[in-house]
Amino acid sequence: MRRILSILLENEPGALSRIVGLFSQRGYNIETLTVAPTEDESLSRITITTIGDDRVIEQITKQVNKLIDVLKVSDLTEGEHIERELMLVKLRASSAKVRDEIKRTADIFRGQIVDVTPNTYVVQLIGTSDKLDAFIEAVKPETEVMETSRTGVTGLARGEKALRI
Repeated sequence: MRRILSILLENEPGALSRIVGLFSQRGYNIETLTVAPTEDESLSRITITTIGDDRVIEQITKQVNKLIDVLKVSDLTEGEHIERELMLVKLRASSAKVRDEIKRTADIFRGQIVDVTPNTYVVQLIGTSDKLDAFIEAVKPETEVMETSRTGVTGLARGEKALRI
């Protein structure tokens, strides 16, 4: 089962390395990873997407909580949450027909064409991982997907619940 863990930790050198090292040492896979400072520059927030059953996620959570830099850990998938991912995708757009189809598909998915050359389009999409995957599948029959870059999932719990100290 796919889970999204949100971790609040001190913004110190090596803190991210310790989190990633813990996952690696225990044999847990990280599907996606995003990290950035919070509104308090002394703290960072990491969002990790991983796969595991309830027992595995409980073990991961307990072990991450033991790390000295970690202040709080929350499993966003336990409750209602908002998740987003950013993707840039470079598509072959060498004919007017293909360009029109890419533009139409990007509009349907609420994407933006952010770069245009005589033979390529770069489309920016924001949404859930499933939405981004669906866009790729929708354009594949019409054009070549030359390159993609994705940020990984980030998210927040809905409502009053917040990850803070």
